[in-house]
Amino acid sequence: MSTNLLNYDAPGLAAWFAARGEKPFRAKQVLKWMHQSQVADFAAMTDLAKDLRAKLQSEAEIALPPVVADNIATDGTRKWLLEVGPGNAVEAVFIPEDDRGTLCVSTQAGCAVDCAFCSTGKQGFSRNLTVAEIIGQLFLANRLLRESGGARYAPEGMDPAAGVLRPVTNVVMMGMGEPLLNFDNTVQALNLMLDDNAYGLSRRRVTVSTSGVVPMMDRLRDACPVALAVSLHAPNDALRDQLVPLNRKYPLRELMAACLRYLEKAPRDFITFEYIMLSGVNDTPAHARELIALTRDVPCKFNLIPFNPFSVGNVPIQFARSDPARIRAFAQILMDAGIVTTTRKTRGDDIAAACGQLAGEVADRTQRVVRMHRKPQASSIAAA
Repeated sequence: MSTNLLNYDAPGLAAWFAARGEKPFRAKQVLKWMHQSQVADFAAMTDLAKDLRAKLQSEAEIALPPVVADNIATDGTRKWLLEVGPGNAVEAVFIPEDDRGTLCVSTQAGCAVDCAFCSTGKQGFSRNLTVAEIIGQLFLANRLLRESGGARYAPEGMDPAAGVLRPVTNVVMMGMGEPLLNFDNTVQALNLMLDDNAYGLSRRRVTVSTSGVVPMMDRLRDACPVALAVSLHAPNDALRDQLVPLNRKYPLRELMAACLRYLEKAPRDFITFEYIMLSGVNDTPAHARELIALTRDVPCKFNLIPFNPFSVGNVPIQFARSDPARIRAFAQILMDAGIVTTTRKTRGDDIAAACGQLAGEVADRTQRVVRMHRKPQASSIAAA
């Protein structure tokens, strides 16, 4: 059985080559071919010795998740549905901006956290993604965007006239799943994103979003501190227990303390709190004032997210999006207290790529759509 080299970060790949009597620099060469050039064919790795290429062809592979569907929204947002084993699919979303290209990456097939307002949680949890399935989303996005002539951006701090422009400059682990409940594979994928011989992203441009898995927040701080976003969504335990069931295990007092500990090593000097705006549920002036009191000791900024409606089967979800005027008033209360506050622009909702909508129908449609599209889509990405 061939070894999928996408499952290895730099130390793991070096160990794999060392076990076969190869010099460490061979691992670095292959790492660059895979992640900088998005080459999946060993025969095309021209700076490798011919006998090594033959050995790799017989012992290893660079296997990517097959693309089941590829949709582009009217605003340029692009969403890929990727097969990750029989009956399972995940989604990755690319959001182009004037000065950057952000890829939203999934880490699990489904999600066990089951937040009340999130379509992904309604499909249940299937399994953790492998390193190859996580980093494969970034591999595919860069390759497919380049092939289609998509926008490219200069690396951070570099003049666009210098260096190689790239489609994806920022990664947010805000897709399907709770990244910190797939900790080891998530960290290996993060290592590849940060590695100068792979994607070379700065820690400030890679964000992990968590619903508040406190022990794993501490582990991430020590293992691979990147920018951190916390899905807060409520200013008190009683309401958050209903919206984010994980709060019953790790209540707000513990979560705020973990945020402060994380900032000791974080690449940014603030935590981003994500807050979905649910009409009549968590969007009153009193809720805003509670948030100010809750976070007064935690350097932070708020990202307010208009709720994106969805249905479970044919039944619409019980929540509704807050009125724009109500969102503006809520934001103003936070800003008047000195808290940087933004309202997330709704992107990709015409292809169900907006926040909270990812894979809401996957549990139903994967079985059907994967069977319909597996052969033609899989063959289109097999060659380098």
